[in-house]
Amino acid sequence: MNKGDYQKETMCVHSSYQSVDHKDSLAVPLYQTSTFTFESAEQGARRFAGEEEGGIYSRLGNPTVAVLEEQIAVLEHGGGALAFGSGMAAVSAILVHLTKSGDHILCTRGIYGCTFGLLTILKEKYAIEHDLKKLTTEEEIEASIKPNTVCIYIETPINPTMEIVDIELVVRVAKKHGIKVVVDNTFSSPYLQTPLDLGVDFVVHSATKYINGHGDVIAGLLVGKNKDEVNQIRKTMQKDYGGIISPFDAWLIIRGIKTMHIRMDRHSKNAEQILIFLKSSSIIEHIYYPFDKENPQYEIAKKQMSAGGGLISFTVKGGLQNAQKLLNELKLIKIAVSLGDAETLIQHPSTMTHSGVPEKERLEMGISDGLLRLSVGLENANDIIHDLQQALAKI
Repeated sequence: MNKGDYQKETMCVHSSYQSVDHKDSLAVPLYQTSTFTFESAEQGARRFAGEEEGGIYSRLGNPTVAVLEEQIAVLEHGGGALAFGSGMAAVSAILVHLTKSGDHILCTRGIYGCTFGLLTILKEKYAIEHDLKKLTTEEEIEASIKPNTVCIYIETPINPTMEIVDIELVVRVAKKHGIKVVVDNTFSSPYLQTPLDLGVDFVVHSATKYINGHGDVIAGLLVGKNKDEVNQIRKTMQKDYGGIISPFDAWLIIRGIKTMHIRMDRHSKNAEQILIFLKSSSIIEHIYYPFDKENPQYEIAKKQMSAGGGLISFTVKGGLQNAQKLLNELKLIKIAVSLGDAETLIQHPSTMTHSGVPEKERLEMGISDGLLRLSVGLENANDIIHDLQQALAKI
């Protein structure tokens, strides 16, 4: 079989890395070096001129980082990929690459708080406008597109409301107008969703989350359909802006990817059990989970995701006071703003991840003071449920 014929679980373990290129080492070697030596002045000149392959300087390329980039490109079915020092560095790189002063970005109505902050900076400093819209119908998308719209930026599922955006619908409208589409795929990982297969131009990840999966790395990934355009971004946004990943962090993520499929299956199965429990609580008002059969967007989620993932958001009766009380009563579940770790984590978006979003915009995104976001971990689901149960009993 060719590598392209393997199933995704196998590709998580085997994609991209060729041991013969690294002295037959089974594990990917860690090239923890800032620079590389040349055999001669002429060789150095050839490498800088792009006439010869080989190491120059780790901001410009590193063998360990290259393995990660090749691996994520394969898993996302892309033409090329870039690794960055954070998810926001990846988001910044693609949005700056696609825009210039006076352009317009159309976004889903809900986005990560720091992405909202970046859009605010682009507007205030460079006159790059943006609009946050639901993007649920072709008519709404068409009405939201302006003559200067150059990019549609999507989160799906949306952070933290778990709303689902129909990727194929957005792509269909965008292509009629020659507009690039970018999807933040962090919440799904390439194991559960591959937006490039649905016509998207670029995918971004906070690799800190499910791709790494162990809470010990800050990193971002950008995958593009067109390899030449990815290389263009490498030469400008990465080389000159310098938001690169360290070789050690890349090595940790490579290790994490080998178990991503196993972890995502467990995250999803645990979340499904916790969903059933939350529905039985009289204190919980609303529950948001992609594969909840009562979710009006369930059919869209099923169309583009292979499972519901490990994130559940829900609102608690009594707003801020009871939401914070619930957090403070938890014993096993940790209060933390990340997600995708082995540990179950919970956070309060309106005072944490989205606290920088003005109240009006935050409420329009569907982020109330009673909303909590639960990142379901790899523990026994019954233990997670018991912790939620004892905390809810104290409200």
